[in-house]
Amino acid sequence: MSVVAGQGDPEASMALLWGTPAGRPAAKTGPKPALSVDLIVEAAVAIADAETLAGVSMRTVGERLGRTSMALYTYVPGKDVLLDLMYDRVHAEIPVEPELGEGWRPAAETWARDLLAFYLRHPWTLQISYARPVFGPHEQSVLDALARILFATGLPAPRLRGIAAALYHHVAGSAKTAAESGLAATVTGVPDEQWWTRRAEALARVAPDFTERFPHAVRLNAEDVAGDWRDRLEDGFAIGLAVILDGAAPPHA
Repeated sequence: MSVVAGQGDPEASMALLWGTPAGRPAAKTGPKPALSVDLIVEAAVAIADAETLAGVSMRTVGERLGRTSMALYTYVPGKDVLLDLMYDRVHAEIPVEPELGEGWRPAAETWARDLLAFYLRHPWTLQISYARPVFGPHEQSVLDALARILFATGLPAPRLRGIAAALYHHVAGSAKTAAESGLAATVTGVPDEQWWTRRAEALARVAPDFTERFPHAVRLNAEDVAGDWRDRLEDGFAIGLAVILDGAAPPHA
């Protein structure tokens, strides 16, 4: 299930996201190295990357830093705000200076592949719902870069909003499928080849007329199928991306 961002106190979240003085408590001195918002967010991201988003709590972050959870509240008021900070922080990895010298389309393809690589590095970000943006500087920089690319098409903003949404959903959906495909064998303990073989054998027994009943679906998944799931996902991603960008091409192009 998706996690809705922006559930913490808006004043605290915005102050911390944008680095205003109110959001950056002074570091405390003491026998242990001082904590900071940056250290707390870095630790939380490391936990999410190594485990899952469900593994992140004020307690687990505190343990990673050798502190109690209560020590963290001086810097971050709670997990809801921490989630916003984590999500925005990792978006800083995505390039946001598009190269438009070769045209908007190559720039859009690069943007999409950069975002795909980002999601695969941090699959937990796929759990964050698009319903409510974090409104952090890094998250917004990624969107702004895409908008700059798409405005180079000359199309009006209302149409470009739909194209931008389609791109985000296509990249996120492809990344989610790739992440889940890579984990399937580990999570279930059943190798992919064995799973498909056993399912196909069982299906043939219970539905011997499957091909006759669903000829178009069978054909869709049978013609020119080669390579492993990574190859098929790459093909699907590339084709879907091309279709979306075809829709962004101005009429005279």
